[in-house]
Amino acid sequence: MTKTISKTHTLSNTTEFSVSELANAIKYTLEDGFSYVALRGEISGYRGPHASGHCYFAIKDDRSKIDAVMWRGVFAKLKNRPEEGIEVIAKGRVTTYPNSSKYQIIIDTLEPAGLGALMVLLEKRKKKFASEGLFDDDRKQALPFLPRVIGIITSPTGAVIRDMMHGFDERCPTHVILWPVHVQGEDSAAQVTSAINGFNQIDGTDNLPRPDILIVARGGGSLEDLWSFNEENVVRAAANSKIPLISAVGHETDWTLIDLVADARAPTPTKAAEWAVPKFREILVQTEDFTMRLKSGIRRSLHTARVNLLSAIRGLSRPHDLIALPRQRYDNVEQRFTQGLINTVHAHRLNIFRVSAKLNTSTLVVSIQNRKNSLIIFKHRTIETFRRQISTYHTKLVSISSRMNSELMRSRIKRNHEYLGMLTKNLYRTIHHHMTSRRATVEQNSKLLISCSYQSTLSRGFTVVRDRNGQTIKSKQDVVNDLLLEIEFRDGRSLALGLNRFEKGEKNFKSTILKKKNCQGTEIDTGKNNRKIRNDQGSLF
Repeated sequence: MTKTISKTHTLSNTTEFSVSELANAIKYTLEDGFSYVALRGEISGYRGPHASGHCYFAIKDDRSKIDAVMWRGVFAKLKNRPEEGIEVIAKGRVTTYPNSSKYQIIIDTLEPAGLGALMVLLEKRKKKFASEGLFDDDRKQALPFLPRVIGIITSPTGAVIRDMMHGFDERCPTHVILWPVHVQGEDSAAQVTSAINGFNQIDGTDNLPRPDILIVARGGGSLEDLWSFNEENVVRAAANSKIPLISAVGHETDWTLIDLVADARAPTPTKAAEWAVPKFREILVQTEDFTMRLKSGIRRSLHTARVNLLSAIRGLSRPHDLIALPRQRYDNVEQRFTQGLINTVHAHRLNIFRVSAKLNTSTLVVSIQNRKNSLIIFKHRTIETFRRQISTYHTKLVSISSRMNSELMRSRIKRNHEYLGMLTKNLYRTIHHHMTSRRATVEQNSKLLISCSYQSTLSRGFTVVRDRNGQTIKSKQDVVNDLLLEIEFRDGRSLALGLNRFEKGEKNFKSTILKKKNCQGTEIDTGKNNRKIRNDQGSLF
């Protein structure tokens, strides 16, 4: 066997390559044949720059896909950053990656060339559903506060369902029903639609409870991976769902049409589980807070009711005062009745004595007996009448007492209290209006008084001259020599000394009002004579 192999090896003229040599040979051949190309296609699988700063994604058309790499330096110089689904023109070198036997393009420049076909179709469907009102907020249902049954539509083998079940562990007990579906592929949209409709058809029979809320969940992916959730049958099934639905498709940056039509959109599947079921601790804290607020409100209500009751009691008369007057009347009637009865008996006794003298013994006995019988009958009637009157007064007193504690009296007090409050508000409103009107009138009269007062004349340069008694000097004849004058200016008052005389040989009258006021020895020039004026204490003024 060894000889045969050696012979075969000796006779073969095929060149032997190592794996690395062949990979490098293919790399050099490909780079020589396609040194620099411009590639037009749609970006797919873009998830932002890697931790190293480089970007890895793919450029595709309707039939093929080529991996693309953009180094960190090129990415930093881009004016337009790459986005999922947009059509671009990428220029660079075609090469291979020997470690995985793949060819790729190293991008040097990247320019947008328009939206890709999928993005165009997505925008078209979005406008169509928006025009039908499927995205309106008024048609979306409110999520139940504490659902007992939750229906989840997702893949049973992915990490999504494990993360969601872990999120349910810290929350209130909930029964979870999983409807397994494919979240990617050709049959994915049909399975998701069937799951949504199937959950809505559950009526609670056959030991299968109807879910209180639905969650459609899937992990992140490219636009093509999430395309099942942009299909029309899935969107319409979510819109027609009678059970509130939470969409948790993709990561926070991803969006699909089911996100827009769902009753709520969670950024991640784990967040959807947290939104659907509240934490037991949060409910406990909230319940305790509501309990404290309820107790506080009850205490305030009881205190207010107690204060109102005491106020109403103070406004009412005491029961003893209400029955005092009828009781006094009753005592008066009783006294008059007793006295009348005694007077009647006495009068009848006198009549008997007068008649007895005229009658014989037998007739008198018969008459006395008759009168005695009548008196007994009258006595019984009187007692019965007295009892009936007592019963009548007692009934009236009971009726009055019952009306005092009846709902009608409390209702009347409440209406009177409300009427009094309304009158108080009207009174305050009227007083405020009256005071406002009076204040406006006073301000108007004040302005008119200022405009008509002499102070406005002083502001134009005029002055007012008064003597030491405060009398206004109206004429020069009132000014006598050495008269101390008070002059009022616009900004204050000053003192001056007056001089009124005719000098020989002068035709004009000289009346001098000396300058400023200082009464502590200021020398004042009075003209030609240069006189020194003294004040009342003898010092120079």
